[in-house]
Amino acid sequence: MKKILVMLTFLFVILLTGCENIASGNYKEGTYFGSVEFDSYGKNYVTTAVVYVDETGTIKSVFIDSTYIKDDINTTKKVLGDDYGMKETSASKGEISGGAEWYEQLKVLEDKIITEQGIDWVKWQDDEKLYLDGISGVTITADTYIDAVRKALEQAK
Repeated sequence: MKKILVMLTFLFVILLTGCENIASGNYKEGTYFGSVEFDSYGKNYVTTAVVYVDETGTIKSVFIDSTYIKDDINTTKKVLGDDYGMKETSASKGEISGGAEWYEQLKVLEDKIITEQGIDWVKWQDDEKLYLDGISGVTITADTYIDAVRKALEQAK
């Protein structure tokens, strides 16, 4: 009985110590939304970002998507998946061996935002263009995606 009590006490101390060492992030807990409207080839689209911040203030998930019209049907690029048809275009740029679909490139971007805990790593060339030099595997123009995430993160501060 004494061994069990000692083991439980030891386990309790370890658990308490572990809780005290949780890193604190830079944001308020919650789910935050940002959106950007834009025109492309005469059509109006909306990019949306959803950022989830946990109780430690850490970004745990980022979801970015953009509306899109294909064959006169309103949808999103993520819903289209492989049917969006970006793989060949990205392969022809020579920067992604074999190419990558839009949703695959967005996953790389979303993961980078989580890893970096924000978008401070993004370098803007001017008010409209940005460099994603710090991220390989992405050839898409990401201005509206980063701007939507920025709007979400502003709410989380």
